[in-house]
Amino acid sequence: MERIKIYTDGACRGNPGKGGWGVFIINGQKSKKIFGGKIETTNNEMELTAAIKGLEFFNSPTDLDLYTDSKYVMDGINDWIHNWKKNGWKTANKKPVKRSNLWIELDKLNKFHDVKWYWIKGHSGDIGNDMADELANQGIDSL
Repeated sequence: MERIKIYTDGACRGNPGKGGWGVFIINGQKSKKIFGGKIETTNNEMELTAAIKGLEFFNSPTDLDLYTDSKYVMDGINDWIHNWKKNGWKTANKKPVKRSNLWIELDKLNKFHDVKWYWIKGHSGDIGNDMADELANQGIDSL
């Protein structure tokens, strides 16, 4: 069975400011678009929220390819999170990890599903990433 593709993106007008997240899911010939927004947030929070919302969409363990243009999300879920968990959700500088509640949720969902993570350059003409960006901006506009 073919893996389902999830494209995620976050956006913010002002940082902090009004923010939105967008998720574009491709499952064979079918696609799904979801988005939302938050009045006072940051770009990083919206990037994390987009990834969480994309993974939350599936109720049972699923094989997923998740594409993000956020190095923050990619580095966090693939590298930094291991030490954060080992150090009681503290950074190397012994400070609390920002947005640890979102990282904990993302980690839980990442373990629930079989997720392969891919970084993609933003605004590079990739159709899935462009759609996720458009949806994130719709999230802002919906506020």
